[in-house]
Amino acid sequence: MAEYELIEKASDLKALCRHLEKERVVAFDTEADSFYHYFDKTCLIQVADRKKNWLIDPLALGGATELAPLAPIFASPDIRKIFHAAEYDIYILKRDFGFEFMNLFDTMVSAQLLGYPSVGLAALAERHFDVSLPKDEQRSDWSVRPLTGNQLSYAAADVVYLCRLADKLERELRKAKRLDWAYEEFAALTRRAWPAREFDKLGYLKIKGARGLDPESLAALRELFLMRDARARKLDRPPFKVLGNRALLEIAQRRPETEESLGQIKGVTDLILRRMGRDLLAAVAKGAKKSHGPIPKTAGGSRRRMDRRTERRLEILKRWRTERSTALAMDPGVFAPNSALEAVAWKNPDSAEELTELVELKGWFIREFGAEVVEALHRGAAEAKDKPRS
Repeated sequence: MAEYELIEKASDLKALCRHLEKERVVAFDTEADSFYHYFDKTCLIQVADRKKNWLIDPLALGGATELAPLAPIFASPDIRKIFHAAEYDIYILKRDFGFEFMNLFDTMVSAQLLGYPSVGLAALAERHFDVSLPKDEQRSDWSVRPLTGNQLSYAAADVVYLCRLADKLERELRKAKRLDWAYEEFAALTRRAWPAREFDKLGYLKIKGARGLDPESLAALRELFLMRDARARKLDRPPFKVLGNRALLEIAQRRPETEESLGQIKGVTDLILRRMGRDLLAAVAKGAKKSHGPIPKTAGGSRRRMDRRTERRLEILKRWRTERSTALAMDPGVFAPNSALEAVAWKNPDSAEELTELVELKGWFIREFGAEVVEALHRGAAEAKDKPRS
């Protein structure tokens, strides 16, 4: 069981930060409550140096002003911050407290670049330290106070091994000549900015099965989707905890007119019927009065339709990716995501220099493999030209 010190007072946080400012490597993790609340927030910040662990309680301390002593730690180029799967942690820490980051190390990204078959923290801890991290609090509501001893121990365990794990992975990256790749990935994470979260009024079109509905049912689904979000906001609960997508879709398909017929739909419990029955029926009725027009072209992020030549280039690139990623023992999607290959296929570059114009490609990928990509395209084009037509 991981030992820890709980930080709930401003004076204790300031003392901790004075200590951390002297360290060269500090591990961090966070716990949030998005599984339980519509308006999610950072509920716990776990911290560890090479000897000790701390759990910072933002809810006890207050808000961004009270957490400000951490800002110089995160922004310092002289202190390496270790995270595992840092993207979400950085997102909520920037959003909730306005922190900026420099000198990051992500153990999950490192494991991905090294081609590990399993890159979860539990798998890495077991592989490198022969320990089993607890999993029993993964679905905890971290906004509830007081936190239990089991929750706190679980949270502390997530940072106990991070500093040592980063040491091991850095050595492996250096040996594999992929350390520069990793540093570039880490730097990109620190610079990333996220737009403010906005409700997507066309989100109902992303529900599985929505695009197969007739116009009347699609109009009903639209109104049900809007009603559910409004209720989720009011209750501060995630929409899926108000009513699941499957039930939402079936209500839209059947378009019930009475509570009795509504209650026959799977997922519409007696409790939901009592609390939301009238609102659900009202949404269905509203949809009947407001017909659904053609699906907007922008819904779901429409993509350009490839012509045959571009499709052929994409096929060539995917074959090259399979061969190269296999040789590197890397996941193909990590090595070169589909979005990157599609961008190259559209670009049809004549030289590796042209690849620098594509924001979808990482700098390390262009430096190491840009010439190979162009050569593969040229070779594929030549083979297609020489191939006799049937």
